[in-house]
Amino acid sequence: MKKLTYILFTLCCMTGFTACDDDEYEVVQVAAPAVVSFTPAEGTTVRSGNVTVEVTYDKNIFFASGDAPKIQVSEGGSVVSASVVGVSSTLTLTANLPGRGTSYTLTIPDGLVTGPNGVPAPSVSLSLNTRGLDATPVMDLTPEALKVYDYLQECFEVRSLSATMAKDGVDGLTGSWNTAGADDVSGWTGVYPAMNCFDYLHLAASAPGAWIDYSDITPVQDWWNDGGLVLAMWHWNVPKTNGSTDSNDYTSTLSETAFNIDNAFTEGSWEYNTVQADLAKMAGYLKLLKDAGIPVIWRPLHEAAQGYFWWGKNAENYKRLWQTMFDYFTAQGLNNLIWVWTSETSDLDWYPGDEYVDIVSRDLYGNTAANCVEQYSSLSADYGTKPIALSECGSSTSDGTPLGFLSEQWSGGAKWLWFMPWYDSATVTHADQAWWQDAMSQDYVVSRDELPDFKN
Repeated sequence: MKKLTYILFTLCCMTGFTACDDDEYEVVQVAAPAVVSFTPAEGTTVRSGNVTVEVTYDKNIFFASGDAPKIQVSEGGSVVSASVVGVSSTLTLTANLPGRGTSYTLTIPDGLVTGPNGVPAPSVSLSLNTRGLDATPVMDLTPEALKVYDYLQECFEVRSLSATMAKDGVDGLTGSWNTAGADDVSGWTGVYPAMNCFDYLHLAASAPGAWIDYSDITPVQDWWNDGGLVLAMWHWNVPKTNGSTDSNDYTSTLSETAFNIDNAFTEGSWEYNTVQADLAKMAGYLKLLKDAGIPVIWRPLHEAAQGYFWWGKNAENYKRLWQTMFDYFTAQGLNNLIWVWTSETSDLDWYPGDEYVDIVSRDLYGNTAANCVEQYSSLSADYGTKPIALSECGSSTSDGTPLGFLSEQWSGGAKWLWFMPWYDSATVTHADQAWWQDAMSQDYVVSRDELPDFKN
């Protein structure tokens, strides 16, 4: 503490005041703000993408939000925003750390932060490390499935696998249990796509001798034996009302059913009984594929945050349902599954968790190539430790606006692990011959004949 002497000279003009006194005052000089903690702490390993950092000082501080870009980040990182909320000793900033497995240093230069008396704070730095791509599957996979998983890891952001969706209700085909779309692509381009997606859409109707029987795995087995990879999804239809047994009175749409996911974990409720029965039936069908040595890239409960499907009523019970399915299938020994979760972007609250997800995907319809790149960047920022796929795509179902060419998406930075146009309907062509020819002519796109042998 220093003593500062102030001599106050006062001109006294009033009668009787003819002299001035010298008075000495003691004033405290406040020290510059000093950092007491970083959150995350120095040397912490974090996700790549946007990371929130709190820098706490030993006293209240001032910071101009417009100075956020002056905060320095090494290795091509940047500060998206920075501010002090109200009267506070904490500077909260969002830093974009784009690279995986990279060490970043954030530096707040001298004087960018000041104390309550305007004294500038000295420069401070924080080092953070980003996680690399998760390289361990969430299940202890079968040998064949592990080969597929490792191959997908190797391909990510280097090559993109082509995929088609089974047709349903088109060209006389029902059941989403076919490779008709792949045949179309072969006719247009001369090669088959690397992957074909089958859908257990009609689970309620499936039975031996019925019009659809998912226990007949011939279409899937033939595709696998011909060297293709198997994708599978489940448009999970539930009864519209309690007690309905007619499969025509089933739906997956939230607005069309009295089925309430909030009751699905209460023993004795019809929702609970429905979930348990369907999981058992589905596990039986998936076990047929496991027994045949077929790995399945499994994408259930898709597009949840959109709120269109019954499983998208709320995030809390959606995640609980995902984890319930995962635990149930694990207990049934279904370790031939590679788990794919579909994001709507900006939906971290809906994410089941790293321990339940192998791959993150996105469904896009009618988007320009530039918007596809933006979507990919957003997913990378939120889920950067997981490979990212374009799990459904095509022209807009509402107005037919075409999807940007895959070559334009890739060159812009949207390096999808795979891409899968939806099958064409009577009213919408999701990916025409020109779109497919553009995609399959790219040297980074994988066709079926280019896949390695995954069989043991």
